[in-house]
Amino acid sequence: MPIYVYRARNPEKGCASCAEPFELIQSLREAPLAVCPECGAAVERVPTAAAIGFSQSNLDDRAKAAGFTKLKRLGKGEYERQY
Repeated sequence: MPIYVYRARNPEKGCASCAEPFELIQSLREAPLAVCPECGAAVERVPTAAAIGFSQSNLDDRAKAAGFTKLKRLGKGEYERQY
């Protein structure tokens, strides 16, 4: 289930919970929140970037630990072993 970030449309009218952005786990089928669950102030969903996959450095470490070999291409038909 995705994690969505919400914030109050008017932070002066919101409570301590919605004055700052807050996260909420929701199903894709659920409608976006319209009001703060604590105080009832109007809230809006904040666009955020999705976090997908692993970082390249973590992937290299995991591949090396699993016994894979990484090769770097030097030229046509020439490769150098990285690990």
